[in-house]
Amino acid sequence: MSYIIETMRNLVMQMAFFNLDWKNGVMIVIACALLYLAIAKEFEPLLLCPIAFGMLLVNIYPDIMMTVEESTNGVGGLLHYFYLLDEWAILPSLIFMGVGAMTDFGPLIANPKSFLLGAAAQFGIFAAYFGAIALGFNDKAAAAVSIIGGADGPTSIFLAGKLGQTALMGPIAVAAYSYMSLVPIIQPPIMKLLTTEKERAIKMEQLRPVSKLERILFPIVVTIVVCLILPTTAPLVGMLMLGNLFRESGVVRQLQETASNALMYIVVIILGTSVGATTSAAAFLNWSTIKIVVLGLAAFIFGTAAGVLFGKIMCIATKGKVNPLIGSAGVSAVPMAARVSQKVGAESDPTNFLLMHAMGPNVAGVIGTAVAAGTFMAVFGVF
Repeated sequence: MSYIIETMRNLVMQMAFFNLDWKNGVMIVIACALLYLAIAKEFEPLLLCPIAFGMLLVNIYPDIMMTVEESTNGVGGLLHYFYLLDEWAILPSLIFMGVGAMTDFGPLIANPKSFLLGAAAQFGIFAAYFGAIALGFNDKAAAAVSIIGGADGPTSIFLAGKLGQTALMGPIAVAAYSYMSLVPIIQPPIMKLLTTEKERAIKMEQLRPVSKLERILFPIVVTIVVCLILPTTAPLVGMLMLGNLFRESGVVRQLQETASNALMYIVVIILGTSVGATTSAAAFLNWSTIKIVVLGLAAFIFGTAAGVLFGKIMCIATKGKVNPLIGSAGVSAVPMAARVSQKVGAESDPTNFLLMHAMGPNVAGVIGTAVAAGTFMAVFGVF
């Protein structure tokens, strides 16, 4: 009888109810709220769903992220091994290859001035860097936090790992992906505030056709130029351009399909759940996280505003041939930011079609954020 009682007592004591505190309960509620946004509201569900579920798992069963050193049998938790692929920059780089395989760089090639709009939108990153320094973050932590302004989750994870800011990786990644999913909510008020009805209704000339040779040469030339200037960008820019070369060459269709479909989705599952699993109550519920969330939002707002304002300058310089709205697509949220530019423009004139024009700055923003990350790594001597 005593054996049965002892066995039952052990089973009961193994329940999570006896091992968690109220902070874990708060994180479980947050995870459920993110799942609601992903499923019911369809806010970037491919990213938000695994992140939220990883958050749910680690706050119910913390040992799922146990390191080898912490374990008693020399075996770490399942998501710990997934997370190592984030720290080693493997998963973010593979994500970039998938993005390159899915993305048409034609609008950027047809209108190289889009690079300027993509560069302008990176202002939010550097504004957030100095803001983070002012709030007490050290220089490397400030750099890792500031990349959120590019609305680029993989680059945020990549830079945090490279700069040794793994303790901040969870909050940084969750903030970055959350703002990516909230692009349709955050950007339109800023865009409307900084533009007039007349500017939003500007119709742009159709982009010129881009030849196959240009499409093939573009990823090769960009890789050579960017990586010679900033070799630290090679893991991101190199994989982005490799994926695009798969797409445009036309001779490796199987590789392009694998990179943009099966491999991409496998990586998203592993990256999302492991990043979500870094948001344990102890790591997430603190003042540093609040600062990161606020700084990320401020950076994203500044980046969007800078892109739109530079778009206004280009509008004046071209005597009304550039719609300033496409400047907001200079952040890296591909293709969501470009779709928002199209949506806001169509509200002023339903016959206005800005999507392809906005894809130029949008793609430039992806490259620009990777360059910004490489610049920080070069400054701090990290390779």
